Amino acid sequence: LSGLDPAQPYFQGTPTEVRLDKSDAEFVDVIHTDTAPTIPNLGFGMSPAIGHLDFYPNGGVEMPGCDKNAASQIVDLDGIWEGTRDFVACNHLRSYKYYSDSIIYPDGFLGYSCASYDLFQSGSCFPCPAEGCPNMGHYADRFKDKIKNDFTKLYLNTAEAKDFPLWRYKITVTLSGKSKVRGYVNVALYGSDGNTRQHQITKGTLKPDNSYTAYIDAEVNVGDLTKVKFLWNNNWINPTLPKLGATTIIVEVGENR
Repeated sequence: LSGLDPAQPYFQGTPTEVRLDKSDAEFVDVIHTDTAPTIPNLGFGMSPAIGHLDFYPNGGVEMPGCDKNAASQIVDLDGIWEGTRDFVACNHLRSYKYYSDSIIYPDGFLGYSCASYDLFQSGSCFPCPAEGCPNMGHYADRFKDKIKNDFTKLYLNTAEAKDFPLWRYKITVTLSGKSKVRGYVNVALYGSDGNTRQHQITKGTLKPDNSYTAYIDAEVNVGDLTKVKFLWNNNWINPTLPKLGATTIIVEVGENR
């Protein structure tokens, strides 16, 4: 049984007979997308974990792409009716959009078990444990025999618009060069199943021999990594023409470590 942002008003905090609960089926998975308090934030969705697996994409409160201005949201790609509904209840309705995308992406929407969204964002719950991570949505039940805890809260990030799934990588770049410069470092991943766009690893002072780590949510599952592209830019014309390279770039795939 899959709960798509089960309702908060009149249901949150009620006895289990009244609301969705893990006792309602052999396996209950839940997608929480609108868990802000109903008053004053108009959150429609329930925040406590109530299933066997509870997914909180983007933290479960505010979904990317839902903060577009009213005009652009109402005149939506999918038409005025769809756009008007999204304007009124965009976060709430993301749950079924993620679910329908999950049918097409059996390897997408990996949920990382974590105590909080902040810890997930900082990389504390990366990579997936040995038994893997469950997939939010249609394929969540593939994980039902691996559940260890009473309640499992899972976090992940999604894109702002279709297609929604993102794949998480940890990238560590060790720089080489003669002197420190200011600027930013970008990395793009190339693999057997596709390439990512450039993702920023760090910006500010760049020191040779220092290592910089970032967690990126890539729009493509690149498959087997074949190449990494390293770019740096110092933002302005520097007459000394500084040179900066990378001694090593380490890429860790969240899914299979």
